[in-house]
Amino acid sequence: MDSPNGERSLINHQFNGLVDQLSSPVRREIASRTSLGMKTPSNNDDTELESGRLEKDREKAVRNKKGLTLHNQALLSGLAYCFSSCGMILVNKYVLSSYDFNAGISLMLYQNFVAVVVVSVLSVLGIITTEPLTWRLIKVWLPVNVIFVGMLVTSMFSLKYINVAMVTVLKNVTNVITAVGEMYLFSKHHDNRVWAALFLMIISAISGGFTDLSFHAIGYTWQFINCFLTASYSLTLRRLMDTAKQVTKSGDLNEFSMVMLNNSLSLPLGILLIFVFNEVDYLSETPLLRLPTFWLVMTFSGFLGLAISFTSMWFLHQTGATTYSLVGSLNKIPLSVAGILLFKVPTSLENSASIFFGLLAGVLFARAKMR
Repeated sequence: MDSPNGERSLINHQFNGLVDQLSSPVRREIASRTSLGMKTPSNNDDTELESGRLEKDREKAVRNKKGLTLHNQALLSGLAYCFSSCGMILVNKYVLSSYDFNAGISLMLYQNFVAVVVVSVLSVLGIITTEPLTWRLIKVWLPVNVIFVGMLVTSMFSLKYINVAMVTVLKNVTNVITAVGEMYLFSKHHDNRVWAALFLMIISAISGGFTDLSFHAIGYTWQFINCFLTASYSLTLRRLMDTAKQVTKSGDLNEFSMVMLNNSLSLPLGILLIFVFNEVDYLSETPLLRLPTFWLVMTFSGFLGLAISFTSMWFLHQTGATTYSLVGSLNKIPLSVAGILLFKVPTSLENSASIFFGLLAGVLFARAKMR
Protein backbone atom coordinates (compact mmCIF):
# COMPACT_ATOMS: atom_id res chain seq x y z
CA MET A 1 0.00 0.00 0.00
CA ASP A 2 1.33 3.38 -0.95
CA SER A 3 1.80 5.87 1.83
CA PRO A 4 -0.33 9.03 1.96
CA ASN A 5 2.73 11.12 1.21
CA GLY A 6 3.46 8.97 -1.82
CA GLU A 7 -0.09 9.39 -3.09
CA ARG A 8 0.07 13.16 -2.66
CA SER A 9 3.38 13.27 -4.55
CA LEU A 10 1.87 11.26 -7.37
CA ILE A 11 -1.14 13.58 -7.57
CA ASN A 12 1.08 16.66 -7.63
CA HIS A 13 3.28 15.09 -10.29
CA GLN A 14 0.28 14.34 -12.51
CA PHE A 15 -1.13 17.84 -12.13
CA ASN A 16 2.21 19.48 -12.83
CA GLY A 17 2.55 17.40 -15.99
CA LEU A 18 -0.94 18.43 -17.08
CA VAL A 19 -0.17 22.10 -16.49
CA ASP A 20 3.01 21.79 -18.55
CA GLN A 21 1.07 20.24 -21.41
CA LEU A 22 -1.60 22.93 -21.34
CA SER A 23 0.82 25.84 -21.09
CA SER A 24 3.42 24.62 -23.59
CA PRO A 25 1.60 26.09 -26.69
CA VAL A 26 1.53 29.45 -24.93
CA ARG A 27 5.23 29.33 -24.15
CA ARG A 28 6.01 28.33 -27.75
CA GLU A 29 3.90 31.24 -29.05
CA ILE A 30 5.63 33.72 -26.76
CA ALA A 31 9.05 32.43 -27.83
CA SER A 32 8.06 32.67 -31.48
CA ARG A 33 6.90 36.27 -31.10
CA THR A 34 10.07 37.21 -29.25
CA SER A 35 12.33 35.73 -31.90
CA LEU A 36 10.47 37.41 -34.77
CA GLY A 37 10.40 40.72 -32.95
CA MET A 38 8.38 42.57 -35.64
CA LYS A 39 5.21 40.41 -35.41
CA THR A 40 2.21 42.15 -33.79
CA PRO A 41 0.15 40.00 -31.41
CA SER A 42 -3.31 39.27 -32.75
CA ASN A 43 -6.61 38.82 -30.93
CA ASN A 44 -6.29 35.06 -31.36
CA ASP A 45 -2.91 35.14 -29.62
CA ASP A 46 -4.36 37.08 -26.69
CA THR A 47 -7.24 34.63 -26.46
CA GLU A 48 -4.90 31.65 -26.44
CA LEU A 49 -2.69 33.25 -23.80
CA GLU A 50 -5.67 34.09 -21.60
CA SER A 51 -7.02 30.56 -22.02
CA GLY A 52 -3.72 29.12 -20.88
CA ARG A 53 -3.69 31.32 -17.79
CA LEU A 54 -7.25 30.37 -16.91
CA GLU A 55 -6.38 26.70 -17.35
CA LYS A 56 -3.39 27.04 -15.04
CA ASP A 57 -5.50 28.83 -12.43
CA ARG A 58 -8.12 26.13 -12.67
CA GLU A 59 -5.54 23.37 -12.20
CA LYS A 60 -4.04 25.23 -9.24
CA ALA A 61 -7.48 25.47 -7.62
CA VAL A 62 -8.01 21.74 -8.14
CA ARG A 63 -4.66 20.95 -6.50
CA ASN A 64 -5.52 23.13 -3.51
CA LYS A 65 -8.89 21.45 -3.21
CA LYS A 66 -7.27 18.00 -3.31
CA GLY A 67 -4.80 18.95 -0.59
CA LEU A 68 -7.59 20.40 1.54
CA THR A 69 -9.64 17.23 1.08
CA LEU A 70 -6.74 15.03 2.22
CA HIS A 71 -6.19 17.27 5.24
CA ASN A 72 -9.88 17.19 6.15
CA GLN A 73 -9.94 13.38 5.83
CA ALA A 74 -7.00 13.06 8.23
CA LEU A 75 -8.58 15.47 10.71
CA LEU A 76 -11.99 13.82 10.52
CA SER A 77 -10.59 10.30 10.90
CA GLY A 78 -8.43 11.43 13.84
CA LEU A 79 -11.40 12.96 15.64
CA ALA A 80 -13.50 9.86 14.99
CA TYR A 81 -10.76 7.63 16.38
CA CYS A 82 -10.33 9.78 19.51
CA PHE A 83 -14.09 9.95 20.12
CA SER A 84 -14.64 6.20 19.74
CA SER A 85 -11.64 5.15 21.87
CA CYS A 86 -12.46 7.61 24.67
CA GLY A 87 -16.17 6.88 24.46
CA MET A 88 -15.67 3.12 24.73
CA ILE A 89 -13.80 3.33 28.04
CA LEU A 90 -16.14 5.95 29.50
CA VAL A 91 -19.29 4.05 28.52
CA ASN A 92 -17.90 0.79 29.93
CA LYS A 93 -17.04 2.57 33.16
CA TYR A 94 -20.57 4.02 33.23
CA VAL A 95 -22.18 0.60 32.75
CA LEU A 96 -20.01 -1.16 35.33
CA SER A 97 -19.95 1.57 38.00
CA SER A 98 -22.91 3.90 37.62
CA TYR A 99 -25.33 1.06 36.87
CA ASP A 100 -23.38 -1.20 39.26
CA PHE A 101 -23.51 -3.99 36.67
CA ASN A 102 -21.60 -6.99 38.07
CA ALA A 103 -21.38 -9.06 34.90
CA GLY A 104 -18.36 -7.78 32.95
CA ILE A 105 -18.02 -10.97 30.91
CA SER A 106 -21.64 -10.69 29.78
CA LEU A 107 -21.02 -7.07 28.76
CA MET A 108 -17.99 -8.15 26.73
CA LEU A 109 -19.96 -11.00 25.16
CA TYR A 110 -22.81 -8.70 24.09
CA GLN A 111 -20.41 -6.14 22.62
CA ASN A 112 -18.67 -8.84 20.58
CA PHE A 113 -22.03 -10.17 19.42
CA VAL A 114 -22.96 -6.70 18.15
CA ALA A 115 -19.64 -6.51 16.30
CA VAL A 116 -20.21 -9.90 14.63
CA VAL A 117 -23.71 -8.89 13.48
CA VAL A 118 -22.58 -5.56 12.03
CA VAL A 119 -19.51 -6.99 10.24
CA SER A 120 -21.59 -9.87 8.85
CA VAL A 121 -24.19 -7.47 7.46
CA LEU A 122 -21.50 -5.28 5.87
CA SER A 123 -19.87 -8.36 4.35
CA VAL A 124 -23.16 -9.66 2.92
CA LEU A 125 -23.87 -6.23 1.40
CA GLY A 126 -20.45 -6.30 -0.26
CA ILE A 127 -19.21 -3.17 1.52
CA ILE A 128 -16.28 -5.03 3.08
CA THR A 129 -14.57 -8.36 2.44
CA THR A 130 -13.79 -10.95 5.09
CA GLU A 131 -12.07 -14.32 4.98
CA PRO A 132 -14.33 -17.36 5.44
CA LEU A 133 -13.86 -19.21 8.74
CA THR A 134 -12.13 -22.54 8.11
CA TRP A 135 -10.97 -25.10 10.68
CA ARG A 136 -7.34 -24.55 9.68
CA LEU A 137 -7.64 -20.81 10.27
CA ILE A 138 -9.51 -21.29 13.55
CA LYS A 139 -6.84 -23.68 14.90
CA VAL A 140 -4.07 -21.21 14.06
CA TRP A 141 -5.97 -18.23 15.47
CA LEU A 142 -7.29 -19.86 18.65
CA PRO A 143 -4.27 -18.97 20.88
CA VAL A 144 -4.59 -15.32 19.81
CA ASN A 145 -8.32 -15.37 20.52
CA VAL A 146 -7.93 -16.87 24.01
CA ILE A 147 -5.55 -14.04 24.94
CA PHE A 148 -7.90 -11.53 23.28
CA VAL A 149 -10.84 -12.66 25.42
CA GLY A 150 -8.69 -12.61 28.56
CA MET A 151 -7.56 -9.10 27.70
CA LEU A 152 -11.15 -7.84 27.35
CA VAL A 153 -12.41 -9.62 30.47
CA THR A 154 -9.60 -8.37 32.74
CA SER A 155 -10.13 -4.88 31.37
CA MET A 156 -13.79 -5.05 32.44
CA PHE A 157 -12.86 -6.33 35.90
CA SER A 158 -10.22 -3.64 36.50
CA LEU A 159 -12.46 -0.85 35.21
CA LYS A 160 -15.08 -1.90 37.74
CA TYR A 161 -12.78 -0.93 40.65
CA ILE A 162 -10.28 1.63 39.27
CA ASN A 163 -10.98 5.14 38.01
CA VAL A 164 -10.40 5.91 34.33
CA ALA A 165 -7.38 8.18 34.91
CA MET A 166 -5.45 5.53 36.81
CA VAL A 167 -6.39 2.87 34.26
CA THR A 168 -4.83 4.95 31.48
CA VAL A 169 -1.64 5.44 33.52
CA LEU A 170 -1.37 1.79 34.55
CA LYS A 171 -1.85 0.72 30.93
CA ASN A 172 1.63 2.17 30.32
CA VAL A 173 2.98 -0.97 31.99
CA THR A 174 1.90 -2.77 28.81
CA ASN A 175 4.55 -0.84 26.88
CA VAL A 176 7.23 -1.98 29.32
CA ILE A 177 6.24 -5.66 29.02
CA THR A 178 5.97 -5.39 25.24
CA ALA A 179 9.42 -3.78 24.93
CA VAL A 180 11.01 -6.53 27.03
CA GLY A 181 9.15 -9.19 25.03
CA GLU A 182 10.34 -7.71 21.74
CA MET A 183 13.90 -7.77 23.02
CA TYR A 184 13.82 -11.46 23.97
CA LEU A 185 11.47 -12.86 21.33
CA PHE A 186 12.44 -10.78 18.29
CA SER A 187 15.95 -9.59 19.29
CA LYS A 188 14.82 -5.99 18.90
CA HIS A 189 17.01 -3.38 20.58
CA HIS A 190 15.64 -0.10 21.93
CA ASP A 191 17.68 3.07 22.34
CA ASN A 192 18.21 4.96 25.59
CA ARG A 193 15.31 7.36 24.96
CA VAL A 194 12.85 4.47 24.84
CA TRP A 195 14.18 2.91 28.05
CA ALA A 196 14.14 6.30 29.80
CA ALA A 197 10.47 6.77 28.86
CA LEU A 198 9.67 3.23 30.05
CA PHE A 199 11.40 3.94 33.36
CA LEU A 200 9.28 7.06 33.79
CA MET A 201 6.16 4.97 33.12
CA ILE A 202 7.07 2.55 35.89
CA ILE A 203 7.74 5.38 38.34
CA SER A 204 4.41 7.06 37.48
CA ALA A 205 2.49 3.79 37.91
CA ILE A 206 4.03 3.16 41.34
CA SER A 207 3.58 6.74 42.55
CA GLY A 208 0.04 6.81 41.15
CA GLY A 209 -0.87 3.68 43.12
CA PHE A 210 0.56 5.07 46.38
CA THR A 211 -1.30 8.38 46.00
CA ASP A 212 -4.60 6.95 44.69
CA LEU A 213 -7.29 7.90 47.19
CA SER A 214 -9.63 5.23 45.79
CA PHE A 215 -6.99 2.46 45.69
CA HIS A 216 -8.45 -1.02 45.30
CA ALA A 217 -6.09 -4.01 45.48
CA ILE A 218 -8.37 -6.31 43.46
CA GLY A 219 -8.75 -3.72 40.71
CA TYR A 220 -4.99 -3.15 40.51
CA THR A 221 -4.38 -6.90 40.33
CA TRP A 222 -6.79 -7.27 37.43
CA GLN A 223 -5.20 -4.28 35.67
CA PHE A 224 -1.67 -5.70 35.89
CA ILE A 225 -2.95 -9.02 34.55
CA ASN A 226 -4.61 -7.03 31.75
CA CYS A 227 -1.29 -5.33 30.93
CA PHE A 228 0.44 -8.71 30.68
CA LEU A 229 -2.31 -10.15 28.45
CA THR A 230 -2.40 -7.04 26.23
CA ALA A 231 1.36 -7.26 25.67
CA SER A 232 1.05 -11.01 25.06
CA TYR A 233 -1.70 -10.40 22.51
CA SER A 234 0.48 -7.98 20.56
CA LEU A 235 3.52 -10.30 20.61
CA THR A 236 1.53 -13.47 19.82
CA LEU A 237 -0.31 -11.74 16.98
CA ARG A 238 3.02 -10.75 15.44
CA ARG A 239 4.32 -14.32 15.62
CA LEU A 240 1.20 -16.00 14.20
CA MET A 241 0.21 -13.45 11.55
CA ASP A 242 2.28 -14.97 8.74
CA THR A 243 1.07 -18.48 9.60
CA ALA A 244 -2.55 -17.32 9.62
CA LYS A 245 -2.17 -15.70 6.19
CA GLN A 246 -0.86 -18.97 4.74
CA VAL A 247 -4.02 -20.89 5.69
CA THR A 248 -6.48 -18.35 4.25
CA LYS A 249 -7.99 -18.79 0.80
CA SER A 250 -6.76 -15.43 -0.47
CA GLY A 251 -3.34 -15.61 1.18
CA ASP A 252 -4.08 -12.41 3.10
CA LEU A 253 -5.84 -11.40 6.30
CA ASN A 254 -7.21 -7.87 6.40
CA GLU A 255 -8.30 -5.98 9.49
CA PHE A 256 -11.99 -6.71 8.96
CA SER A 257 -11.26 -10.44 8.87
CA MET A 258 -9.33 -10.17 12.13
CA VAL A 259 -12.23 -8.29 13.75
CA MET A 260 -14.60 -11.03 12.57
CA LEU A 261 -12.26 -13.79 13.73
CA ASN A 262 -11.68 -12.38 17.21
CA ASN A 263 -15.29 -11.48 17.92
CA SER A 264 -16.93 -14.60 16.50
CA LEU A 265 -14.50 -17.02 18.19
CA SER A 266 -14.92 -15.16 21.47
CA LEU A 267 -18.64 -15.95 21.64
CA PRO A 268 -18.43 -19.64 22.69
CA LEU A 269 -15.50 -18.90 25.02
CA GLY A 270 -17.43 -15.99 26.56
CA ILE A 271 -20.48 -18.19 27.16
CA LEU A 272 -18.24 -20.73 28.92
CA LEU A 273 -16.74 -18.01 31.14
CA ILE A 274 -20.22 -16.76 32.09
CA PHE A 275 -20.90 -20.17 33.65
CA VAL A 276 -17.42 -20.44 35.18
CA PHE A 277 -17.77 -17.06 36.94
CA ASN A 278 -21.43 -17.81 37.77
CA GLU A 279 -22.86 -14.72 36.08
CA VAL A 280 -25.98 -16.67 35.06
CA ASP A 281 -27.56 -16.37 38.51
CA TYR A 282 -26.81 -12.65 38.65
CA LEU A 283 -28.28 -12.07 35.17
CA SER A 284 -31.49 -13.90 36.12
CA GLU A 285 -31.97 -11.74 39.21
CA THR A 286 -30.80 -8.25 38.20
CA PRO A 287 -33.57 -5.78 37.28
CA LEU A 288 -31.19 -3.94 34.93
CA LEU A 289 -31.99 -6.29 32.03
CA ARG A 290 -35.59 -5.08 32.15
CA LEU A 291 -34.57 -1.44 31.58
CA PRO A 292 -34.71 -0.32 27.91
CA THR A 293 -32.23 2.48 28.64
CA PHE A 294 -29.72 -0.05 29.96
CA TRP A 295 -29.95 -2.10 26.76
CA LEU A 296 -29.55 1.10 24.75
CA VAL A 297 -26.31 1.94 26.57
CA MET A 298 -25.09 -1.65 26.19
CA THR A 299 -25.76 -1.63 22.45
CA PHE A 300 -24.12 1.76 22.10
CA SER A 301 -21.00 0.39 23.78
CA GLY A 302 -20.99 -2.47 21.26
CA PHE A 303 -21.08 -0.04 18.35
CA LEU A 304 -18.30 2.00 19.97
CA GLY A 305 -16.15 -1.12 20.28
CA LEU A 306 -16.58 -1.82 16.60
CA ALA A 307 -16.04 1.85 15.76
CA ILE A 308 -12.59 1.71 17.35
CA SER A 309 -11.57 -0.98 14.85
CA PHE A 310 -12.92 0.93 11.85
CA THR A 311 -11.75 4.43 12.83
CA SER A 312 -8.27 3.24 13.80
CA MET A 313 -7.85 1.67 10.36
CA TRP A 314 -9.23 4.79 8.68
CA PHE A 315 -6.96 7.12 10.66
CA LEU A 316 -3.91 4.93 10.10
CA HIS A 317 -4.58 4.94 6.35
CA GLN A 318 -4.99 8.72 6.20
CA THR A 319 -1.87 9.54 8.23
CA GLY A 320 0.59 6.82 9.16
CA ALA A 321 1.91 4.77 12.07
CA THR A 322 3.90 7.68 13.50
CA THR A 323 0.97 10.09 13.80
CA TYR A 324 -1.33 7.26 14.89
CA SER A 325 0.98 6.33 17.77
CA LEU A 326 1.42 9.91 18.94
CA VAL A 327 -2.31 10.71 18.81
CA GLY A 328 -3.02 7.52 20.75
CA SER A 329 -0.73 8.70 23.54
CA LEU A 330 -2.07 12.25 23.53
CA ASN A 331 -5.61 10.88 23.56
CA LYS A 332 -5.11 9.61 27.11
CA ILE A 333 -4.89 13.16 28.46
CA PRO A 334 -8.50 14.29 27.73
CA LEU A 335 -9.70 10.78 28.60
CA SER A 336 -8.15 11.02 32.08
CA VAL A 337 -9.57 14.50 32.68
CA ALA A 338 -13.03 13.42 31.49
CA GLY A 339 -12.91 10.34 33.72
CA ILE A 340 -12.12 12.40 36.79
CA LEU A 341 -14.78 15.03 36.10
CA LEU A 342 -17.61 12.78 34.91
CA PHE A 343 -17.34 10.22 37.70
CA LYS A 344 -16.36 12.72 40.43
CA VAL A 345 -13.21 10.81 41.36
CA PRO A 346 -11.63 11.93 44.66
CA THR A 347 -8.07 12.96 43.94
CA SER A 348 -5.18 14.85 45.48
CA LEU A 349 -2.45 17.09 44.14
CA GLU A 350 0.07 14.25 44.44
CA ASN A 351 -2.15 11.79 42.56
CA SER A 352 -2.96 14.34 39.84
CA ALA A 353 0.77 15.01 39.42
CA SER A 354 1.43 11.26 39.13
CA ILE A 355 -1.27 10.91 36.49
CA PHE A 356 0.08 13.84 34.48
CA PHE A 357 3.61 12.47 34.86
CA GLY A 358 2.49 9.09 33.52
CA LEU A 359 0.65 10.63 30.57
CA LEU A 360 3.72 12.72 29.73
CA ALA A 361 5.86 9.57 29.87
CA GLY A 362 3.50 7.95 27.36
CA VAL A 363 3.93 10.87 24.94
CA LEU A 364 7.73 10.74 25.35
CA PHE A 365 7.64 7.00 24.67
CA ALA A 366 5.65 7.52 21.44
CA ARG A 367 8.10 10.18 20.27
CA ALA A 368 11.11 8.02 21.13
CA LYS A 369 9.67 5.09 19.13
CA MET A 370 9.32 7.39 16.10
CA ARG A 371 13.04 8.03 15.86
